[in-house]
Amino acid sequence: MDLFDALIDSKQNLLPQDGEVHYYGPVLSFDHADTYLKSLLASIEWRNDEAVIYGKRIVTKRKVAWYGDKPFRYTYSKTTKTALPWTPELLDLKSCVEQASGELFNSCLLNLYSTGGEGMAWHCDEEVDLKRDGAIGSLSLGAERKFSFRHKQNQTVVSLVLQHGSLLVMRGTTQTHWLHRLPPTTKISEPRVNLTFRTIARGY
Repeated sequence: MDLFDALIDSKQNLLPQDGEVHYYGPVLSFDHADTYLKSLLASIEWRNDEAVIYGKRIVTKRKVAWYGDKPFRYTYSKTTKTALPWTPELLDLKSCVEQASGELFNSCLLNLYSTGGEGMAWHCDEEVDLKRDGAIGSLSLGAERKFSFRHKQNQTVVSLVLQHGSLLVMRGTTQTHWLHRLPPTTKISEPRVNLTFRTIARGY
């Protein structure tokens, strides 16, 4: 099910069952989103992400950064990161996301996709360090990209396009029952920065 042309209604649950996903559309003006994008590209301590697959360490083209209230340790894909202290820009964006969503967050994993050729395979964010069934607020800056969910049992797929400056929030049992991904595309050459605000319940 594609939701590309649907009217934005943040109260609407985009998932038909077993979870909650709400799309708020742009929560930043186009100019403010542009300003933050340029600032984050220049100021964030980006590093190529790593994963251990079948015992081999893989370095991805996609770059990431991990920030938080404390030096939280966060382990996923069998690698561990330690959170850096918030920058003023990240605190501003965290406040914006919290006000729009009504949720509170203590950390943020940022992803940099330099072109449309970089994406993310099907996965779920249910690491033990995270608050169980906690909300994840996903703020998108830059190139508009398709984002998809797939139910783990019945394979139902829900897709939408994430706009520049927009917010999507995953809540409840979404991570338990659904996978999500950012499919690569050859049609886009511009960068996209995705800030995923989270709540660490352990890891420090």
